Amino acid sequence: MRNIYIQLLDWMEQRQPLALATIIEASGSTPQKAGASAIFSPRGLLGGTLGGGLLEADAERKAWRALKRKTSLVYEFGLQEDISAEDGAICGGKVKILIDVSPRKYKKVFLDLKESLSEGKPGILVTLIQMGSPKKIVISRAWQKKGQKSFSGDRPGSLLFLEPQFPLPKLVIAGAGHIGQAVAHLGNWLGFEVTVVDDRAEFANRKRLSEADSIIVDDIGQAIQSFPVDPNTYIVIATRGHAKDAEALRACIRSQAAYVGMIGSHRKVCLMREKFLKEGWATYDEFDRIYAPIGLPIHSKTVEEIAVSIAAQLVQVRQQANEKGILK
Repeated sequence: MRNIYIQLLDWMEQRQPLALATIIEASGSTPQKAGASAIFSPRGLLGGTLGGGLLEADAERKAWRALKRKTSLVYEFGLQEDISAEDGAICGGKVKILIDVSPRKYKKVFLDLKESLSEGKPGILVTLIQMGSPKKIVISRAWQKKGQKSFSGDRPGSLLFLEPQFPLPKLVIAGAGHIGQAVAHLGNWLGFEVTVVDDRAEFANRKRLSEADSIIVDDIGQAIQSFPVDPNTYIVIATRGHAKDAEALRACIRSQAAYVGMIGSHRKVCLMREKFLKEGWATYDEFDRIYAPIGLPIHSKTVEEIAVSIAAQLVQVRQQANEKGILK
């Protein structure tokens, strides 16, 4: 999902009241964890999610009332109803939710966040909630870049919520054919910053790749070699033939990319491996880190199924890295 605060900046361009709802505490089993956010207007949900269902419906009602009263609030929502309850939430946990009815006050903070992330620099969004009374709270926000001095606004009777924010992982797709087009669609939907590379302008264009963030029409190998690949980069190689696949792979096989996957049959991969080792283009270890044949083994046949298997593998690798504490 696209960063909720960047979505919020987009919605600020329209003249309508906005409420930002954020889960600031979560315990037990809950639909979403702390940090999940949703944007509401008087007409309903605009973007993001708190997990859907009764929790989100209740937040929408409270956001509508809060906007009407122009008063922010913090409240708890329990998901501990008995299984026999017709309408209750039964996950078993509980959440504490902040509804901020004046997010425009912190537009500069969100712009700083957006600028940092666009530069590939992570940071922390700091939210200080001073609890004057159950019906009156004061909210302060600050953007703290990595390495900056810690925010020192905490005080008795207040809540301090820290949200680490990271740049979107970069997905580079070598090949703008049918599979590349489908993977670009899914990559955008799954929260990657998508770049598609091809040397054919009739394939690599905005009409076919409307959901790509960037489109590069150039020699595929040279374009991949020139791309700023880092540990936050995922590369999918799905060009129109094995020669172009080899060019793309040579350009990135020794990179720091978190993921390099190449489409092809087992036979093709074996032949490619022999060629790379024989020519000295890669070591055994370097080639063996390549995900080839690409995608999870779900017996995919159609373009759409192959794209799903690739997207699932991208998510799997990204999640494994996150679980190890290496945020990609």
